[in-house]
Order: sequence, then structure tokens, then C-alpha cells
Amino acid sequence: MNTNIPDWAFRMNCAVTVVDANCTIIYMNERARETFAARGGADLIGHNLMDYHNERSRGIIRRLLDEGSSNAYTIEKGGLHKMIYQTAWRDGSGAVAGLVEISMVIPADMPHYIRN
Repeated sequence: MNTNIPDWAFRMNCAVTVVDANCTIIYMNERARETFAARGGADLIGHNLMDYHNERSRGIIRRLLDEGSSNAYTIEKGGLHKMIYQTAWRDGSGAVAGLVEISMVIPADMPHYIRN
């Protein structure tokens, strides 16, 4: 696995967290570390993602890993609206190797366009 993550990913204006197939946190960019500072920030790297989620969420995580699929939703937390996108990532052979979560702040009244 290539562990050379470019600087642009580390300094993106959205939180990026990556786990391997065993749900071990292997990468958190700067925004993810800030977002989860109260839970340990960068010290979460090396810990199991499942330890921080309830049973319902653990089931979704297992399904994403089993199916190699994606999950997307929006939340409101602390007065901020966020879009959460979780998706499997694959190794060089095409096997599911883990999950990536991208969390970004979005406007409360975000426009939606239909393009043909």
C-alpha cells in the first residue's frame, strides 16, 4: 500500500479519515484531527474505529466493508450542517482494503441543480 499521502490531502478543508479492512485508523488529515480532538485527535491513529461507534453504526461499517459500497448522508451538529461520505477503498488487486470517510461543512440551504 502506498502510504505517501500528498500535502493537499492533509490540508484539505474537509475531514478525511481512512481505516484498513480491520477498521484500524491508518490516516487522519489535519481537519479530521481537529474534528476529533476531544477524543484524542491524531492519537486515534492505530485505534479501532469500531470502539467509537454504536451497534447500528458498526453494522453499517461492516456492510460497507462486506459489499465494498458507499454511504452518504447529511447531519447538523453544533449548528453546522455537514455532508458525510463513506466509501470502500481497494488495494492493487481490487480487494476491499478499508474505508474512507470525508466530512465537509455545507451551507444549510445548499443549492441543488439538475444538469442534463
